[in-house]
Amino acid sequence: MAKEGSDIDEVNDAMEGAGEEEEEENAAQEEGDMEEEDEEYTFRFKNGMNPLDFIDNNDSGVQTYQRFERLEQEALADKKRKATDQCESEGPPSKMAREDDISGVKIAEIMEAMNYYGVRKRSRKVKKRGRRKGSKNKLDPKLTRMLGDATLHYACGHYDKAKAVLLEVVRLAPNLPDSYHTLGLVYSSLQDYKRAMGFYMIAAHLTPKDSSLWKMIFTWSIEQGYIGQARHCLLKAITADPKDATLRGHLARLYVELGDYQKAAVAYEQAYQLCCENVDALKAAAKFYKICGQVEYSVRILEDYLKSQPDGANAGVVNLLGTILMETKAHDRALQYIERAQVVNAEKELPLNLKIKAGICHLHLGNMEMAQVLFNDLKPENASNHSDLVTEVADSLVGLEHYNSALNYYLMLERNSGNENGLLYLKIARCYLSLKERSQAILFFSKALKMLQDDVDARISLASLLLEEGKEDDAISLLSPPKDSDSGEAHSEKSNRWWVDVRIKLKLCNIYWNRGTLDDFVDALFPLIRESLYVATLRQKGKSKRRLSKRDLVERIKVLEGPEKDNVFRGFRPVAAPSDLLKASRAKKLLQKKAIEKEKRKAEALASGFDWLSDDSDDEPQKENREPPLCNILKDEEHHQLIIDLCKALASLQRYWEALEIINLTLRLAHSSLSTEKKEELRSLGAQMAYNTTDPKHGFDCVKYIVQQHPHSFAAWNCYYKVIARLENRDTRHYKFLRFMQGKFVDCVPPILISGHQFTLFSHHQDAARKYLEAYKLLPENPLVNLCVGTALINLALGFRLQNKHQCAVQGLAFLYNNLRICENSQESLYNIARAYHHVGLLTLAALYYEKVIAICQRDYPIPKLPNENPDVVENLKPGYCDLRREAAYNLHLIYKRSGALDLARQVLKDHCTL
Repeated sequence: MAKEGSDIDEVNDAMEGAGEEEEEENAAQEEGDMEEEDEEYTFRFKNGMNPLDFIDNNDSGVQTYQRFERLEQEALADKKRKATDQCESEGPPSKMAREDDISGVKIAEIMEAMNYYGVRKRSRKVKKRGRRKGSKNKLDPKLTRMLGDATLHYACGHYDKAKAVLLEVVRLAPNLPDSYHTLGLVYSSLQDYKRAMGFYMIAAHLTPKDSSLWKMIFTWSIEQGYIGQARHCLLKAITADPKDATLRGHLARLYVELGDYQKAAVAYEQAYQLCCENVDALKAAAKFYKICGQVEYSVRILEDYLKSQPDGANAGVVNLLGTILMETKAHDRALQYIERAQVVNAEKELPLNLKIKAGICHLHLGNMEMAQVLFNDLKPENASNHSDLVTEVADSLVGLEHYNSALNYYLMLERNSGNENGLLYLKIARCYLSLKERSQAILFFSKALKMLQDDVDARISLASLLLEEGKEDDAISLLSPPKDSDSGEAHSEKSNRWWVDVRIKLKLCNIYWNRGTLDDFVDALFPLIRESLYVATLRQKGKSKRRLSKRDLVERIKVLEGPEKDNVFRGFRPVAAPSDLLKASRAKKLLQKKAIEKEKRKAEALASGFDWLSDDSDDEPQKENREPPLCNILKDEEHHQLIIDLCKALASLQRYWEALEIINLTLRLAHSSLSTEKKEELRSLGAQMAYNTTDPKHGFDCVKYIVQQHPHSFAAWNCYYKVIARLENRDTRHYKFLRFMQGKFVDCVPPILISGHQFTLFSHHQDAARKYLEAYKLLPENPLVNLCVGTALINLALGFRLQNKHQCAVQGLAFLYNNLRICENSQESLYNIARAYHHVGLLTLAALYYEKVIAICQRDYPIPKLPNENPDVVENLKPGYCDLRREAAYNLHLIYKRSGALDLARQVLKDHCTL
């Protein structure tokens, strides 16, 4: 046991001895390691890096400071990655392993192993941090001598020699900052400031703790407008000298110029913390915190300052704090701080601006008398010297609807400020407007607009007042563009002129509509609505699936390409998924189609005598990012009503194409936001214009919808058929719709009749008869149905393929006689029978019925109007438009003429067909 203990003591003594021998070496090494860990990143040129590349090779557009930032980021990331790898590779040795290694080993072997591996006992002395004095590598005397020679050449004005020596020093010792600094001095003397700043930048990165160098580069960067480089240098200078409050102020102002108000507020607050006497920095920080929405924090830092000053309150801080609190409606708290400032500074009179703020607080708290006492210091004779305070009081009174009192303060300023304050005139005019004094309001609005011509709100307010006074022409003149608005000078700034504002145009439209001048109303409103709907259409298309470019199509076709000619698998079908093969096949067809269209356009261009300019660009054209004039045209109810009014005006002006275009676009784009009443009204307008246009296919959807909503309405079907009957070519939509309606409404007669009419139109009399007979089963006593069945059967009997022609003709005549019975022997029904006999060749019976028609005098009846037609419009028709005697007499004379009775034929024409 004693033996074992003596061995342990021997080991301990040996370890202590070994530790004492190399204590100094290990301490220096550990301190060096600690220094490396504590030090921040310092740039150093590595092997293969040419320092002059940072000066000369700057063609990529990357500035020198940005290259240094990139290298710093890469170095820090590499250092972090190495530290992480080292932590993962090293692990604590297991206790069992240590015990196994020591057991059974002699002391001599342990000592030998410890000496071999360099195990040393850690010194018990307190080690100093940082590098030991004299441990830093000294500069090579040769380099020192060369730097001295270069400095001497520079002092003597031998700049070329100085540059040559310094560049050699850079080659030998690229991480020596003195050479770069001296090069910067040389190039500055040569007025090559860009290169000079480049060398200064390298020297600053090699000596990052030299704040003076960073400040110099910052000043130069600001003068040259290099904001990014100035920010970089300023941050480095702050890192080198974190206690310099001036640098924080420069950084804050730089952030303000860059628009980063949050960072500016933080920098100003840090500047104040470094120098507590810099109250301006504190106020600036509070202002920018407020701009960033951090009102509570802004108030807190100002309150903390006032609490730290119990013996005196800074009037500027109290004023700013009061302003912020008053803007947040905390007038009671603002008043408390102002009164506290008055108590603290009892020997001094309260500044006028704080008195006014206290009065405004009393005003908002309901203490009108106290507020008026504090406002008495604002006299008419000194109003021009305190115009901002007078304006603040007047604005507060306006906010509380004390317009008479506010007007007194505004007029006080108006008497002292002359005739050049347009904003003041505007405020006076609005006070008079609130007081219902229209004449004075018009006067001051007119004065304001002489100086504030682009103020749209003021112009609209004045126009409204003129309309109330009955001066419509003056209001229109006020809102109309100036005569020189289309000149080149005006056009260059057109987007900033008042007459292009949407509110001005809408106000003009409202005036024209109420006045009934539809031409002016349409000219003003139609471009706005059409442009807004066009932009909405473009945006809707942009949301749809993107068209594949030519490059994408070519990539897809590669799937169809077979193996190479020397491949053993050539001739076999490509191996790919079925979906990919389908996409490739479609892409191939689309490319072929594009090639054909391209050749066609080329041939057309050459035939027209134009030079062919091939456009093989693979990129799709970028769509213009346009804003619609009426932003909420698809959602706003007022805009929906404007669209309806515009369509009515276009219909009245017989501009049906434009009206149908607006209706169709609106129904398609605003289908979900339009109310049911608005949709019905738009479709009714579309249907009305559909049968008034030369090509009614654009109104087909409108009349179709009306029929769908009212399937049993004869008026709706009459409207539909009037549109369909005027279509020049066959429209497949019409036939599909008729089949759909007949299948859905089996007992609905109008679609059956329309189908029969279409068959008759194309001489398909058998199909027409079948349809008419279906209608007859539903309405056997309807005169129109009987007439249609009779005419269809007679036309069918005159065909070539029918076997029982006589039976068919008799059946047709039976239906015509049924029509005669229902119509109670009317002139029209008699004429139809006469015409049928005439058509089949029974001339004797035809002449008999023509004579019966001639014997009846039929009075005129008004022509029925469709639901959407104006019933007040009277058509210019000659008397007797319902009388068929002239037609019957003419047909009768043809029968007489054919039978040879020319005198009788001539007599019939003379009696009934001459005026």
